[in-house]
Amino acid sequence: MSAPVERRFYRNGRDHRGGWLVSFADVRQTFGFNGVRIGRWVSAEEKALSAPLFYDALADLMTILAAPVTLISLRSSLSLEYGTGGQWGVAAHYSPVTRAFALAKNAGPGSIAHEWFHAFDHYIAGKSFIDPAPLAFASSEWVKQRPSIEHPLNRLLFDCFQQIFYQPDSRAPSPMVVAAQRADRSSRERYYSLPVEMCARAFEAYVQDAPTKNTYLVKGTQQSAEAEQGLYPMGQQRERISRAFGQYFTTLGALLYKAPAS
Repeated sequence: MSAPVERRFYRNGRDHRGGWLVSFADVRQTFGFNGVRIGRWVSAEEKALSAPLFYDALADLMTILAAPVTLISLRSSLSLEYGTGGQWGVAAHYSPVTRAFALAKNAGPGSIAHEWFHAFDHYIAGKSFIDPAPLAFASSEWVKQRPSIEHPLNRLLFDCFQQIFYQPDSRAPSPMVVAAQRADRSSRERYYSLPVEMCARAFEAYVQDAPTKNTYLVKGTQQSAEAEQGLYPMGQQRERISRAFGQYFTTLGALLYKAPAS
């Protein structure tokens, strides 16, 4: 039976479900997640409300990346958790140990793109670098100049990192790096300037700027306290990053669509 979806979140994408409600079991089956775990304090009503929002957000991400479902679940290696607890004040997080990204019940919406990129960054490290540590992220390996695997796709990925961390044709730090370091000095804690966090925020900006809009997937890269501090890419750097991500994911998606099912 079809029913209206929660309208607190704006989206303009196409109807992926034909107007029908879906469950978290449908989310797992459709996108091929390794597992889906829901917190014990998430009510049946909350699950019924959230599952279609997750479904649409992930389908919209698939549209934005021009890629098949195998990319969204990272070839079924990724798990999804919702309302399962975690650290106080943390809306969402990705665990490289369990390969799961988790969203808090009330604070997680809008964080999906950020946490998904953490998962992708972790997953792709083994495809981009020679013998990385099990918990390594590609962005950090690139910054550390670890030995990489020569491949056209990796060159495109590394160009994304180049646009995030450096100014054009230079080794001078980008405006985003300068802002992140300034914020960390102010807080006396290194967080915003971590390569994994910088790349996840840059990816958020790329997703939010796409024609397909979904505030359950991403929000706050243009109008937020962090955006005002320059912690998201802005201006010409934002345009360069978006072009680099667009070229990378369009190329990756085309190859994945051609690849035989595993």
